[in-house]
Amino acid sequence: MTKKLLFSLNLVLFSAAAVIAQSSPAGVWKTIDDETGEAKSHVEIYKTDDGSYEGKIVRLLLSPQDKKCAECPGDRKDKKLVGMVILEDLKRSEDYWKKGEILDPESGSTYRCSVWFENGNKDELKLRGYHWTGLYRTQTWYRVK
Repeated sequence: MTKKLLFSLNLVLFSAAAVIAQSSPAGVWKTIDDETGEAKSHVEIYKTDDGSYEGKIVRLLLSPQDKKCAECPGDRKDKKLVGMVILEDLKRSEDYWKKGEILDPESGSTYRCSVWFENGNKDELKLRGYHWTGLYRTQTWYRVK
């Protein structure tokens, strides 16, 4: 009877861990160019040691892999886009992640941001960037399988 109980507990814990893993933004996401509608890059989102999430460009789809960020501010200026962290400090809040910051490498501007899954679809990530004026823009990123 003890073996059955241990097996059942392990099964429940494994199932709970799988559900939690599926409900995080971690993974590789395809970004879409707002103007052309073309797939633009792959961004890998991962959990950091402090429990927040970051995202870095892992592949460019419309540009050479050695393209540099001419418009980026500070120490990111003229650095390669592939490998660059562009999404930082996303923190979980109930069923979404907020208080992050995202860099737009095309303009060099940074925005506050939040991300969430809409209608339970874990293969489409909604990302909303907020400008200090109160304006915002929402994009849909698609999970790369």
